[in-house]
Amino acid sequence: MYFINQVPFTFDELPEESFYDLDLIDLADKELRYEPEDLYRSSFYLIDEECHPLMFELDLENPEMLPTE
Repeated sequence: MYFINQVPFTFDELPEESFYDLDLIDLADKELRYEPEDLYRSSFYLIDEECHPLMFELDLENPEMLPTE
C-alpha cells in the first residue's frame, strides 16, 4: 500500500508465489485490511484536493517510493 498522510491511494499486486509464504501471510494478518471501496473513497478525496501523486505534480519527500506504473 502507498499512503499520503495515512490516506491510502494505491497498492502493488503481489506475485502469486507470495500467497503461500506463511511469514508474509502472518505479517499481513497483523495489519489493517482495506477493501476496494476504501481505496476508491480515499483516491477520490486526494483527487478532489488535487493531492493524488499519480495525477498531479507534487513536491514529495520520497518520490522514489512511488509506483512507476
